[in-house]
Amino acid sequence: QVQLVDSGGDLVQPGGSLRLSCAASGSIFRVGVMGWYRQAPGKQRELVATISSDNIPNYADSVKGRFTISRGNAKNELYLQMNSLKPEDTAVYYCNAVIWSSSTNLRGYWGQGTQVTVSS
Repeated sequence: QVQLVDSGGDLVQPGGSLRLSCAASGSIFRVGVMGWYRQAPGKQRELVATISSDNIPNYADSVKGRFTISRGNAKNELYLQMNSLKPEDTAVYYCNAVIWSSSTNLRGYWGQGTQVTVSS
């Protein structure tokens, strides 16, 4: 069984920084693309950033130049460095990963979510 656990959310003032973390554990054969999504109250879940297994990042326009996505050396860890935070970044942030549990069995997994609140 595979599990994703994300963490690092907090209350921060506008202009501040936070670093989110996500770790995949369990019966893992290989981890593919990983990413961060967020969902604000009353809105649909949206893409924040993704990173491929060979470390090629992709960002939503709203976070380009402010957020940096990265993977740990073990490839089953994911991070999101968030700088110059704005009130509109307030949301629950979810880690997502495509994981092979065997050479032929893959599916997508979600973390439980971590709350980021940007407010003075």
